[in-house]
Parts: sequence; structure tokens; C-alpha cells
Amino acid sequence: MREAQRAEAAATDAGLSFFEVVFEMLDAADVNAVAAYGGFPTRYPSWRFGMEYERLAKGHEWGLSKIYELVVNHDPTIAYLVRSNSLMEQKLVMAHVFGHADFFRHNAWFAPTERHMLDRFEEHARRIQEHVERHGQDRVERFLDVALSLEPLMDPHGPQRRYRAAQSRAARGGAPAGSSQVERSRASLRLVMGGAEAAPGPVAPELPTFDLLTFIAEHSELEDWERDVLGIVAAEAEYFLPQRLTKIINEGWASFWHSRLLTGGLLDPSELVEFADCHSSATQAAPGQLNPYKLGIELFRHAEHLGLDLFRLRAVHNDVSFVDEVMDEEFIQRSALFVSEQHRSGEGARIGTRDHVAVKQELLRSLAWAGQPRIELVDVAGGGSRELTLRHHHDGRDLKLDEAAQVLKTIEGLWRAPVQLITAEGDDERRLSAAGGVVQVRADEGPPSALPSKAS
Repeated sequence: MREAQRAEAAATDAGLSFFEVVFEMLDAADVNAVAAYGGFPTRYPSWRFGMEYERLAKGHEWGLSKIYELVVNHDPTIAYLVRSNSLMEQKLVMAHVFGHADFFRHNAWFAPTERHMLDRFEEHARRIQEHVERHGQDRVERFLDVALSLEPLMDPHGPQRRYRAAQSRAARGGAPAGSSQVERSRASLRLVMGGAEAAPGPVAPELPTFDLLTFIAEHSELEDWERDVLGIVAAEAEYFLPQRLTKIINEGWASFWHSRLLTGGLLDPSELVEFADCHSSATQAAPGQLNPYKLGIELFRHAEHLGLDLFRLRAVHNDVSFVDEVMDEEFIQRSALFVSEQHRSGEGARIGTRDHVAVKQELLRSLAWAGQPRIELVDVAGGGSRELTLRHHHDGRDLKLDEAAQVLKTIEGLWRAPVQLITAEGDDERRLSAAGGVVQVRADEGPPSALPSKAS
């Protein structure tokens, strides 16, 4: 493809480097289908993927959204192009893809990821199908749905810590640092996953931990096939973690380079107006919302204005650290950013403050921990009780107690023993306890009370 070769040459001349990039041309419906599976059409089937496909298809049909491309962190990097896009849109997309491909290869948060996950996803699908054949489709699908609902209960920084520890051991002459990080991080699951070799004896719980999903997979009283399904869900969730941590910086980097490469010579003069229209539609911000494409590209432009090393920024940062280093008072004022608050009357939101310190802190808080509440497993009771104690690290935002209750019930069902969660609501401590499928909440040292029926 001549335009792909031109885009690759321009990206390379600009200093980008990447694994081989393979472009595949698909119809829009097929791209939606692949996107629903997270970019891996060989994944196991799930109604959740079907719902995501319906959402994407309806958005496309009603003109509410449009997928221009889909690029997958892999070696080689895989990119899907939409056949109905115009030539200019294909140029923009290919330049954008090379930005992503460079980011995937060099960003530190993607270093621990498995680079050949296409084969791994296919293997996972095969094992899920084997479980279906042995235990029945309804039973396996119900358990898989439960496992998928707990995907957020992982430590988003765990893969990076394990990777750095492995690098340190390799530097001291230990295990090779180049072997699969996912395999190393899941070594304790090998006694059941895919018939691999058994671990040498039981694995002692390591507490405290934020990686609750893996902890349950390793230490709960599950059947082997259930443990295997949990391990599969945990491994795939870990693969996607860096994308949750780098949405702004990753899209900003790709947008920065597609803009620079196209206006630097890839566009024909007759395509400038179409490019401006397409680029502006992708980077426009809806009222009251932050567009990661817009925020990311503007932060890189501001970093360039400040004289910062852009290639260093894309190599070392995730969204939180990137915003923390680059966003300053000048950027916040020029971008007219603000913190919103709800009217006391309940009549919607209004501007709460434009103070640059408050704006930056609120944004950092919303991005921290991949946007999820920080839930830590702090204790497992002995004496046969096996009760789990979880603690919510409160950051000023209260948990929705009815939703937290549903999660506790799910964890109790998997762990097959009581579970309690300590959190805060305003200035008061709350203790939610799940036992026998019933959730109660205790305020400070007061008597427990049942949550509303929808949550209990």
C-alpha cells in the first residue's frame, strides 16, 4: 500500500520507531465486531462482547460515533482500517497508527505486556470451550460473567512493579528479564492453568494486596476449571491495564504525530479542508467533558512550548504522571478548564472553581488508579472463618454503597466465606458485611442495618 509506505517513511524520519505494522482492511461492521472483542477476534464468546458490538453498531448507524481505526499492542502491531474511509481519512489513520505503534513499543507501562497475545487469546478461547464441553455452557457462562464483573479489582501498578523486580533480578544474574512478564506474574496459577506443571506446594497469601482477583484465583476453594477461568480473566485484564492507565498520553501522542505528519507533507493541498474537519471532530470536547485526544495533543504541544523532551515524556509517563509534569497554570487558564459542582437545588452542574491548583488536583484524582476506587485486601481471618477484610482508600469521593454491596455479594460467592469492606461516608466510617448472600452496613460502632432490597 503506497500511502502506508509513505506514512511509515515520514514517521521514521520524524524519529518514531515501532515493530512491524500490519494493516488489514475491513468493512465498518467487521471493525465494530473486532473492536467489541478488544481487537482480538479469537477471544472466547461472551454476551458482554455482543452488547459492546450492539453499542458500536448503533452509534455508527445513528451517526453518534465512528471508528476510524483499531490498533492492537502486538508484535507485529496490528491495525484495522475501515474500507469506507476516504483516502485522506486513511492517511490520517495510518499516521495515527504509527504514533500508537511507537508508543506501544517504547512506553514503560507497556513493557510488561505480552507481545504475542493473539496466540494467547486463542489458547484461552480453546480452554473456555473445553470447560463448556465438560461442565455445560450455562454453568461456565454464568461463572465467566461473575469473573468479568470483578475485572476492576486488580492492582493497575502490579505488572510494572513485577517487571521492575524482574529487571533487577536479571541485572543480578537471576531469571531472564526478556521472558514473558505475564507468565512470571501468573506463575502461581500454573498448577491448574492449561494442565501446566504443579507448583511446589501451596502458595501462602501475601497481604496486603490490591490484586484481589488474582488472590481469589490462587487461594479460594474453587473447582479447578473455575480457577482456570479466573486465571484467564485476570491474565487478559492485566494485558489491557496499560491502556486504561495511558488513554490521554497515548491518544495525545498519536494525535500529535498524525497532525504533524499530515501537515508536514503527507496531505495533498486539496485535502487540507477535509483534514481540518476530520481532525477537529476527533479532538472537539463536549460541554462538561474532557476529550482524551484533545487534552493529550494539547499537553504535548504545551510540553513542546516549554522545551521538554517529547520522546522522554512518551517513554516514562502514564496519564497521571504526564498531567502532573506538564499541566501548569498557563495551560489550565488557556484551556479554560474548571471543576464543576452540582447545584444544591439539584438543577444540574455549574462551575465550581477555576483555581488552577484545584483543577489539576481534581483531574489527577479522577485519573488515579485507572479511574477505579482503591480497594485493598488487608486481612484473611483464621480459625476456619476465612473472612476477607477489604479497605477502601477514600480519596474524598464516597463509594455508592448499593453498588459496593453487589460487588461484596459477588466476592462472597466466589470466596465462599464472609467478606467485609471498610469505607467512609463523609466523616463517618462504614463497614459493609456480606454473609449468606445478605449485605449489612454498620456505621461506626452502631448496630448493623440492611441495605435497600435492590442491594441486599
